[in-house]
Amino acid sequence: MEYLGPAQPSQGHILCCQCGVPIPPNPANMCVGCLRAQVDITEGIPKQGTVHFCKQCERYLQPPGTWIQCSLESRELLALCLKKIKASLSKVRLIDAGFIWTEPHSKRLKLKLTVQKEVINGAVLQQVFVVEYVVQSQMCEDCHRIEAKDFWKAVVQVRQKTLHKKTFYYLEQLILKHKLHQNTLRIKEIHDGLDFYYSSKQQAQKMVDFLQCTVPSRSKSSQRLISHDIHSNVYNYKSTFSVEIVPICKDNVVCLSPKLAQSLGNMSQICVCIRVTSAIHLIDPRTLQIAEVDGNTYWRHPFNSLFHPKQLEEFIIMDINRVHEKKKGAGAGARSNKHTLAEAWVRKTSELDTDHQYFCCTHLGHILNPGDLVLGFDLANCNLNDEFANKMNPHNIPDVVLIKKSYDRSKRQRRRNWKLKELERDREAPDTDDERQYQDFLEDLEEDEAIRKNVNIYRNADIPVESDTDEDGPPRISLAEMLEDLHIAEDATGGEGAEMLTE
Repeated sequence: MEYLGPAQPSQGHILCCQCGVPIPPNPANMCVGCLRAQVDITEGIPKQGTVHFCKQCERYLQPPGTWIQCSLESRELLALCLKKIKASLSKVRLIDAGFIWTEPHSKRLKLKLTVQKEVINGAVLQQVFVVEYVVQSQMCEDCHRIEAKDFWKAVVQVRQKTLHKKTFYYLEQLILKHKLHQNTLRIKEIHDGLDFYYSSKQQAQKMVDFLQCTVPSRSKSSQRLISHDIHSNVYNYKSTFSVEIVPICKDNVVCLSPKLAQSLGNMSQICVCIRVTSAIHLIDPRTLQIAEVDGNTYWRHPFNSLFHPKQLEEFIIMDINRVHEKKKGAGAGARSNKHTLAEAWVRKTSELDTDHQYFCCTHLGHILNPGDLVLGFDLANCNLNDEFANKMNPHNIPDVVLIKKSYDRSKRQRRRNWKLKELERDREAPDTDDERQYQDFLEDLEEDEAIRKNVNIYRNADIPVESDTDEDGPPRISLAEMLEDLHIAEDATGGEGAEMLTE
């Protein structure tokens, strides 16, 4: 075999000045291996670090004192880790960064970084390396306050001077739907309402603003000085917000002042409250005229309920005639399209052995038929202790005001294939009357679609699904309006995150 001499570099290549390997020309005249052996561009960048994590609220510490919510391998967590070595990375150019998968319980986070830097004679060297972070547990200040139980900065006291809690049950569902309970340190139930404890005044003010937007109410605030640092001029206060909800609930019969009744379109003073949302919704059972009374209007012209829900009496419909057209009075307001005006003769179920009947006008003509049972209030045989009712002409006061159709409660409970969630709170001793009121609220949800729109209703998988074609039975909630009660466990890789890298 003929010897051709030493290997010559191919066209367009040179020999490395260190090892003699043919390489494309570069400013350093060295191959990548020799260049890396001569220069380490990651020198000075820490390869290990520490990240503090609060187990209670699952937040990470972003120095100096901010705690942020991050899921594993998310963009937010990647940014937090990079900030810890930001000063060292200023000497190189960061090309790529991502997570290397680690066991979630290993208390380790690994970052794979790609950097570039200009080295000998203007040559650019790119290098990949791994930075490992140790996750250390540390309780944040907010969780310290929660563990201290009684350490709070602000309290919102919600009160309603009424014997029925329908409005509170509705308010509870609104708070759950909008997740306003997540920042509370503690929720305490008392006789007239609820107390919400917060770690900051701003969170309490947010709850007060929410209450004023969702239910007719008024509020006032006060604060008490706890401590004062005379050197730094720092004051430590405890704030108290008192929110009073109007003492009117659904199905209450009210008597308006003459001035308020006239301003609402010359409607009758005796009205029925059909709903309480951000305003009080009233209907005149004799004309179907409807009106809304907001919180400001109520406090300027207050009125009270004439009866307590326990005073509801059961009547039987003897005869009923629907009134298709009724002439509007002068200045009359809008009428309800969801109700039907009817004239009915009724008799108390407790007086079936007598011939005494009562005549009344009702707004329930669309659901009542002869022989049906209906709940209502007897105004003819009671003493009305009300300022405005005592001044009314007796001929303008109806004998009976019908409120709602009566159904078999036990049957409704057996067929109810849905449920609601409840706030976790410190409760008083349970009362049988509270259970009855809660059942009343559940029945109101079944009967009123407008209220259901603001409430998250969950399907109860323990009760089989029945057909909804029973037209003669009580109102029911369709499956389309229910949510599945799912308990979704977060994946170990988090939600939106950086692309997972494997070695």
